[in-house]
Amino acid sequence: MRRVGWIAGAAATALVAAGAITYAVADGDGDGSGTRTPAADSADAGFARDMAVHHQQAVEMSYIVRDRTKDVEVRRLAYDIAQTQANQRGMLLGWLDLWELPKVSPDPPMTWMGMGDMASGKDGSLMPGMATNTEMKRLGTLEGKQAEVFYLQLMTDHHKGGIHMAEGCVAKCSVGVEKRLAQGMVDAQQSEIALMADMLKARGA
Repeated sequence: MRRVGWIAGAAATALVAAGAITYAVADGDGDGSGTRTPAADSADAGFARDMAVHHQQAVEMSYIVRDRTKDVEVRRLAYDIAQTQANQRGMLLGWLDLWELPKVSPDPPMTWMGMGDMASGKDGSLMPGMATNTEMKRLGTLEGKQAEVFYLQLMTDHHKGGIHMAEGCVAKCSVGVEKRLAQGMVDAQQSEIALMADMLKARGA
């Protein structure tokens, strides 16, 4: 329980910092080095588009499980993930607006990472780690401990895929504040994966 509270506090701190990040990009000099507005096919734009989609599913998944269990620990974690990723998604889409770049691309997801052929998009799983439509529907039919375990399993895979993408931005993006946000995602989601492993173990899964 205390560990979930610590992550919640860290998430709140990250969101305060996020406001400064958004302002810095809006101010026209994202990392203080005179970086120009990214191109539509850049890693910066690609990451913003793809991670916005990836985050949206995590938000949906978290709100589903919140209504399928009364477990305080799982509900708190789901709320923290939903709030953090919804705010980050807003930042990513806001940057695309500031850069006057499209929010969708004709290229497959993860093309900016050189991995456009990695996910088939079959059954709604557009990128590695994303749940399928079938899995999302199943989550909505479960209750109590079964819902908790399935959510924690799905979110663990989701985070692993998100970390892979965020590490790609750290390596390839050119806007400093976006790279720092991506590194923050890596750090936070690695902590949450460790927490979810403990929660799964406690539930015998």
